[in-house]
Amino acid sequence: MELKAGISPTIETQQLEVNLGPQHPSTHGVFRMIATLDGETIVKLKPVMGYLHRNHEQIGERITYIGSFPFTDRLDYFCAMSNNFGLALAIEQLGGIQASERGEYLRVIMAELTRLVNHTAVIGFLLNDMGAFGTPLLYAFREREKILDLFEAASGSRMMCNYVRPGGVREDVPEGWLERTRAIVNAFPRFLDEFEKLLTENEIVQQRCKHVGVLSKELAMNASVTGPMLRASGVNYDIRKVDGYSIYPRFTFRVPLGTVGDVYDRYYVRILEMRESLKILEQALKGIPGGPAISPKGQAIGKAPRTFRPPKGAAYGRIEAPKGELGFYLVSDGSPQPYRYHVRAPSFVNLTVLEDLCIGHKVADVIIILGSVDIVMGEVDR
Repeated sequence: MELKAGISPTIETQQLEVNLGPQHPSTHGVFRMIATLDGETIVKLKPVMGYLHRNHEQIGERITYIGSFPFTDRLDYFCAMSNNFGLALAIEQLGGIQASERGEYLRVIMAELTRLVNHTAVIGFLLNDMGAFGTPLLYAFREREKILDLFEAASGSRMMCNYVRPGGVREDVPEGWLERTRAIVNAFPRFLDEFEKLLTENEIVQQRCKHVGVLSKELAMNASVTGPMLRASGVNYDIRKVDGYSIYPRFTFRVPLGTVGDVYDRYYVRILEMRESLKILEQALKGIPGGPAISPKGQAIGKAPRTFRPPKGAAYGRIEAPKGELGFYLVSDGSPQPYRYHVRAPSFVNLTVLEDLCIGHKVADVIIILGSVDIVMGEVDR
């Protein structure tokens, strides 16, 4: 090409389609993103799901109500206790079951410990997505392991706990468990202070996260986004406050909100939520009563699951899981198995806005935007 002085040639480029996943470390599981690029800029992004489909809901319609509890552990496998809790609430509505006082306290304690487990891990993974593998992720997993020790002592398993039941929990915690939990809860703020000192004012974290992947209030509400993603966009909606399920109305805690709705707000809202979970845990551990860990009706169902035949009807039990609204919709025809069983999974719903968050950003930004959504593929591909 002959060039004249002072004149630059026009370079014509074509858009490039790049597949990220389904086997890729940045996709947090078997998840695929088909990204259309103009240079390094995302102009279109198509999420592709379904590589891990396990027929969870179909299985739930072919086994007993109690038989589904081990399968809920495998949805968001980071948050098994929370998954158990949501299903238990739906079954209690169907069967007219009242949980025992001690069982309610234990369920709330397990749910808030699960929130700590989830949020520390997702922040560690987010920093890993930015290229900081060592300190943040390993610090997060160090604290997570302490809580998993508690889960193992109570349920016999570190992750797939199968612990919560209609009417309370499967069995009471062992002797000394509450004291160990208090010690971990009392020490956790010191870890959060250290974690924040490392990350919150970090110049690289701020440059990579601020004004990246902005989710507006309007889009968040229209897309039914829930959990920390929604609250990071400034929407004051927390099911623990809205529904007041279980014994949450007894506890004093606030709902942290963001202002911009970017990756940084989603990070910081989770930090603040952990501090509020610690307040709930302190109150619950102080006020937990004695007595049975499960009500008599719940205990009877657990011992003879095929005899539990709730009356015909429908129920929807939902909780504020660490990732957002986790709901279980059950339809009973009077038999020992649900006639219909459906899960409203926050990881799946929150993913629907991924393209909107990514358009106009660079490829490197897509990785941390996905990390800030916080997905577990067992919950996406039910």
